[in-house]
Formats: sequence, structure tokens, C-alpha cells
Amino acid sequence: MYIASFSPFGYEGALVTVEVDLRRGIPAIDVVGLADNAVREARERMRAAIRNSGFEFPQERVLISLSPADVKKEGAGFDLAIALAVLDAAGSDDRTTDDIAAGAGVLVMGELELSGKVRPVRGINAAVSTAAENGIRWCIVPRENAAEAQSLGKLQVFAVESLQEAQKAWCALSSGLSSPVGGVQTPGQQAAYDEQVAFPPADPNLDFSAIAGQKQLVRALQIAAAGGHNVLCYGPPGCGKTLAMQRFGQLLPYMTLDEQRQVTRIYSLAGFLPENTALIQIPPFRSPHQSSSLEGMVGGGPHCMPGEVSLAHGGVLFLDEAAEFRTSVLQTLRVPLEGRSITLSRAGRHTTFPADFQLLIATNPCPCGNFGSTDRICVCSARSVESYWKKFSGPLLDRIDLRVSAMQDAAAMTAADKDQKSLSTAELRKGIGRALAIQRKRQHKKNAILTPQEIDYYCKLNDGCHAVLNAAVMTENFSSRAIHSIIRVARTIADMDGVYNIRVADLKEAIDLRRVNGPVDL
Repeated sequence: MYIASFSPFGYEGALVTVEVDLRRGIPAIDVVGLADNAVREARERMRAAIRNSGFEFPQERVLISLSPADVKKEGAGFDLAIALAVLDAAGSDDRTTDDIAAGAGVLVMGELELSGKVRPVRGINAAVSTAAENGIRWCIVPRENAAEAQSLGKLQVFAVESLQEAQKAWCALSSGLSSPVGGVQTPGQQAAYDEQVAFPPADPNLDFSAIAGQKQLVRALQIAAAGGHNVLCYGPPGCGKTLAMQRFGQLLPYMTLDEQRQVTRIYSLAGFLPENTALIQIPPFRSPHQSSSLEGMVGGGPHCMPGEVSLAHGGVLFLDEAAEFRTSVLQTLRVPLEGRSITLSRAGRHTTFPADFQLLIATNPCPCGNFGSTDRICVCSARSVESYWKKFSGPLLDRIDLRVSAMQDAAAMTAADKDQKSLSTAELRKGIGRALAIQRKRQHKKNAILTPQEIDYYCKLNDGCHAVLNAAVMTENFSSRAIHSIIRVARTIADMDGVYNIRVADLKEAIDLRRVNGPVDL
């Protein structure tokens, strides 16, 4: 039986075999296998933890090998595996090589304190998944990471709090026992995913009924939630666009089981997974600041960490005051919006993170925010307004399915308008749940990501719809992508009403939401 660990890099990472050899010579500890500083520093943490846990550290020269040798080893997650390998080598001389060839391994991860206590580490979810794919059946992890490791239901999980407990678990497994001395957490059973749509409890403080005067925006958000479409809304400061979009998460149901596992893996690799969380079930809602860098948005860095586009996978990426973001940051969104993933390359290594998110954009119509207002004066020049909107570029805007103008002036709203509240969250969820249930049963994906071939099959148009669409194309000069977008949105509107065929009214509403009748021509 051999000890394996995991080196997190990007979305995939690499499984690492930990071997220890005791040699004659001046007592010292050598680490080979392309280890970074954090891994090399494990020598001293491991030595102190072994002694403070009541074990005797071997007096020979210790050689620690981390293979494969050409894969860089990063992070403090190797501490526990190295310590167990040293203790195993000190107590047995003939077990490692033969058992590695036999393929019986145990995944071990955890950071050691000098006292011998085991600290949690990131990437447990990815490590367990990778280990299971390589035939490993057991894992020893920190107790704080137990729920995360157990969520996949693929390995038998031994949760430990100290090096002493880890050593007992390792000895029990090495001796062929089915469970360690300290007890075992068996894999949880995941319920099979069905086509029913379930929503998390709604927050009464974020109910949509509190939003007044923005019925078209609320309607667009409902359609977006029902079909996975992207939304852009522009209007003057204080019109309520940000208020409505920040509540968009209240319209989203629990993610599917596959989405939960992918999102949990991403957050585990990033170190953002809450303690004692098995699976993230609620879609993430990411709202980065306007000062976000290119690396912060798409990911990267020395360890190829996920960026905002990947942290929003399965959920929402909301850009408030989007025109204040750097142009390069906005343009990088075009690739994940089209491919639903992002590939990062660093020093000869590359990784691909999933990035299937909904994009919500809120912005002012000009730098001062008053362009197009009837009771306010815009102080921006025509050149500045043009430069302001050039940040978005045509290709990026062409990927936005729903465009809403929220140019109503708060001062111009009558008392009757203020009393006209939008539908409540519960009422909006009815149409969303109906549409999503239909889509999961019909095509097993959201309407927003239907391919052109799938559009021809699932979104058939009658003669009346063709006539309306052709007239709109001649008038608005829609691109091929825009035409497909309109048909997808119309399909979603029909699904919300439980209608099998797309109606003319559905197509007209989709066309109206694609073009904007306002001071800014999109």
C-alpha cells in the first residue's frame, strides 16, 4: 500500500505519489520531485509534528520523493502525507515498492501544525475525484474537509484531527482492517437528479414586490432566469436597475447535481468553500468591483486559480457600473460567453475551467448619467458618450440577449406609478419553474445554450412568426447570432406559459427586448 497526495493546479490538478527512503549518512532531509517552497518547508513542520506527537523521528538520512518528478508540487497539503510516509518507512523496509506496483493506495492530504494537529487545505474535492478515477478507495483528510470529501460518495473517508489519529488510520488500512481505530465516515448516498425544479427559501427582504416602476426590467429578469439569458440594463442613477438586478439570485432554483459538483470543485480549489459544506447547492452570484484586473476576472496567477467567470459558473456574473471596468477586462468575457469555459496557460502548462454563467450588466447611459433624461441636464460631450459605449464593443453586446432601457425619471413618476408594484418573487418563480422543468425534460439544457441545429429542432416557427422575424431583420439589420438569440428568447417565453409552439406574441416580445427604444442605439 502506498501513500498518494494531490497537487492542485488549475481545474484538473495532479495525483502525486509520496515515497520515503532511509539511508546511511549524516541525518538530514532531502526533498526531490520539483517541490516549491511551501513543500520544502514541510520538512521542518513534519519533523516537529512527529516528535511533538510522541513518535520518534528516524536518525538516518531521509530522502522524500514526490512523483511524477516533472510535475511541480505546490501548497502545504503534502505535510500529512510526508509525515505518514516517514513513519511508515521507519517501521517497515519492504512495503512501498511492491505495493505501489500492486496499485493499492491511500489519498492523504492535510497541513501539519508543529503540535501535530492537522489543518484543513484547499482542493480536497478535486483530489478525491482524481483519486477515485485512479482506482484509490480510501482517503485520510482533515476533519474540517470531511464533508467536502464525502460529498462525492466515491471514497471511504477517514477524518482526522491530529497526526496520531492519521497514523492509527494508516496502520489500520495497512493491516487490512476495514475501518480505523478512530472510526470512519462512509460515503454519502446522493439522490438521483430528477427533472423537478426546486427553489431555495426566498429572502423576504429581497422580494421583487418592493420594486416599483420597472416592470419591463423585472419581466426581462424573469425571462432571463427561465432560459439562462444574458441581460443589459441602462438608465440614470437611482432608477432602480441595480436594485432589481441584485435580487436576481432570488429567481434561480437549486443547481442540478452535476452543476453542484462542478461549482463545489471550483470553490474548493480556490479555497472559498465554507467549512463543513458538502455541496454548494445555491447558484453563485458574483459581483466584482470595477477595479478588477484581467487576472481577477478570468483567473490565472502562479497556481492558475479560478477567476470571477469560473466562480460564477452555474450562476450569475453581475457587473454594476460596467462601463467603469477596463476595456480589456470586458472584452475577455466574449470567449467564456461563447464557449462556456476558459482555458489558461502558464509556463508550458494549461488548464480549462468551466465558465457557464449568466451575465447581468447595469450601466448609466453616459458618464454623468443624465443622457436622455427629460428633467436633467447632461454635461457630457458627444465624443465622451461615444467613448463611454465603445468600451462594450459590438461583439460583446451582440452576445447580450435582453436589452432594457430604464430611463424613467424618479421625479416624473406619478403616485399611481409608484403604487404599481411588480410581481412578488413567489409569483415570478411560477413561470420560471414551469419553463425550466420543460427544458430539462425536453433538451436537458437551458434555452440560452441551444445550438443552431437544436434551434431548428426545438424552436420551429410557423408562417406568421417567420413573417414577423423577416420584417424585423430587414428593419433592424440583425446578425445571425441576434436572430438565434431572438428565437431562443421566444422559446423561453412560450415555455413560461407552458405552450408547445412559439406564438407570434412570443416572438414580438423577444424582438422588443432585443432592440432598445431609447437614447442609446445598441
